[in-house]
Amino acid sequence: MKKSIAVLGLGRFGQSLAENLYTMGADVLAVDNDEEVVQSFADKCTSAVYADLTNEAEVTELGLKDMDIVIIAMSHSLAPSVMSIAVAKEQGVPLVVAKTSSERMSSILRKVGADRIIDPDGESGSRVARVLLAETFKDVYELDDNMYMVEMNPKEEWLGKSLEELRLREKMNLNVVAERGGRGLWHFVPPKKPLTKQMLLLIVVEKKDIALLQ
Repeated sequence: MKKSIAVLGLGRFGQSLAENLYTMGADVLAVDNDEEVVQSFADKCTSAVYADLTNEAEVTELGLKDMDIVIIAMSHSLAPSVMSIAVAKEQGVPLVVAKTSSERMSSILRKVGADRIIDPDGESGSRVARVLLAETFKDVYELDDNMYMVEMNPKEEWLGKSLEELRLREKMNLNVVAERGGRGLWHFVPPKKPLTKQMLLLIVVEKKDIALLQ
């Protein structure tokens, strides 16, 4: 099932994170207080919305209660970050993630309810996107501008079926490169071997198709 994620603040990091989450198959609400930025980002997310992120009423009206994750990507200003965290937690968002610019800011954001703190100096937008979608993907490697290599367990509808039966290359434009069980070595998957829940698959997929794996 797709995760619904809101990214508040579309600076360089916020844009990178929102775009990567969207590419990886999440439903992404991207919000900023710059109308030009919002318009230019409209085709890189599910929905791009203009809102004054310093205004509590406008943040409340975003409908964050419907989100699985809310990401506060506004480390340049403490007050809007604190207010947005408070609104998200009041609306029952299960996971609120906040970007920080200092240890002191990190401490404050945790105290007001942030479940996780992001340090953009240590984590790229693509890496954070991968971690936030970890329930689906165990790991994701960017091979080039067009291709990902993904580690994941078989999707529910694949269980008990073989690669020969599933015809994933034909139907989903992806290749299952290898599999492993537990902490063992990687092995090629025999085409007639049924897939099990315990398998970890190594899959190569084009970026435009990665959402099919959600």
